[in-house]
Amino acid sequence: MNSLRSVVRGRVLLPGDPGFDAARRPWNLAVEQPAAAVVEAADADDVAALVRYARAAGLGIATQPNGHGATGRTDGTILLRTGRLDSLRVDPAARRARVGAGVASGRLQAAAAPHGLTGLPGSSPVVSVAGVALGGGLSWFGRAHGWVADSVTAFDIVDAEGRPRRLTAESGPDLFWALRGGGGDFAIVTALELALHPAPHLYGGRILWDAGHAPAVMDAYRQITATAPGALTVWLDLLHFPGSAPMVAVDATYLGGESEARDLLAPLDRLPRPLSDSRRVMSVAELGSIIAEPTDPGAGASRGELLTELDDTAVKTLLADPIAPLLSVQIRHLGGALAGPSDSPHGPLAEPYALYLFGFPGDDVTARQRGLAESLPVTGRKPYTFLNPGETAADAFTPAALARLRAVKRHHDPDGVFRANFPVSR
Repeated sequence: MNSLRSVVRGRVLLPGDPGFDAARRPWNLAVEQPAAAVVEAADADDVAALVRYARAAGLGIATQPNGHGATGRTDGTILLRTGRLDSLRVDPAARRARVGAGVASGRLQAAAAPHGLTGLPGSSPVVSVAGVALGGGLSWFGRAHGWVADSVTAFDIVDAEGRPRRLTAESGPDLFWALRGGGGDFAIVTALELALHPAPHLYGGRILWDAGHAPAVMDAYRQITATAPGALTVWLDLLHFPGSAPMVAVDATYLGGESEARDLLAPLDRLPRPLSDSRRVMSVAELGSIIAEPTDPGAGASRGELLTELDDTAVKTLLADPIAPLLSVQIRHLGGALAGPSDSPHGPLAEPYALYLFGFPGDDVTARQRGLAESLPVTGRKPYTFLNPGETAADAFTPAALARLRAVKRHHDPDGVFRANFPVSR
């Protein structure tokens, strides 16, 4: 394995080297991530050289910009870090961006905002654009513009033979389809091109109440989401952080003016006085401030589900008991463009709501997550980026989509050089 240092120009760390354990560590510190080596690629040429080396040596490669979504299925692999592939170019006239594999969502937003444009960011500004797109990607603006993957127009990849390629729907339809939401099991993406969307105005923020007002907040939330236009996205959060009292929050973004947004969100203003209200006219570069998710690694245990409905019975179940030992129970309104046509492995999202359950790792948290999920109207299917380490790609895709993904894997990577966080193969 020492010969690897002569193959790539980026940093190579082997077991026993100073810094190796830190380099292999994933974002979720509860996940143990073994590796035969860690390579921090200097550029796309490094990636191509690494693939040729791994193929000849009979080794697999697991690719991670910074370790979001890691599952620990990396034993015996070379862990490839693509954080240094950080080129970013915005073409305002064409409404396009070319994004290196290591570029974080917040950086793309900061580059697009001055032009009145936006990518499709999720709740965290520190996840990579490429990683989100490879998993399909749910965004603040998904109700207006669909999956993040639907906006990808081209990929720069290194294939299983170690050849750099530019991939589009025309040049490689099956592989292009698989990469737009099927994960990183088919090629290594070194950059991608995606459509940007108009965002001349944005209004958003978080309103926070004491948990005693949760039933009234939930009623208002259901009223708003029943008629919400695609430009409006509203999430509801039941929260219980250590050392504080339980709370309930509503997070909202509206791709439009403040007066329209306040009209659409009027049921919230008829509720009891909140603890805080951060809603304001804002830049698309500031979206990360709404929820203010941690920007440093930490240990966590999550479970995602898709809800077929949020009826009275589901609400009663959600509010019957305190959420402890969970830290948060989040309900995301879906629908809009997410329910429309999508030529991606996930396809249209027919479910109107997503559920995300989070807490510190522990048997009590796992049991609480399982109990809630089993008592709610869930489909059992879940978005790829919501999968947890105990789940598989079969939990994200229909049998037909999974069979097609496996066929793409057999054709384009028959020797299994690439190993995604959630491999599609059995």
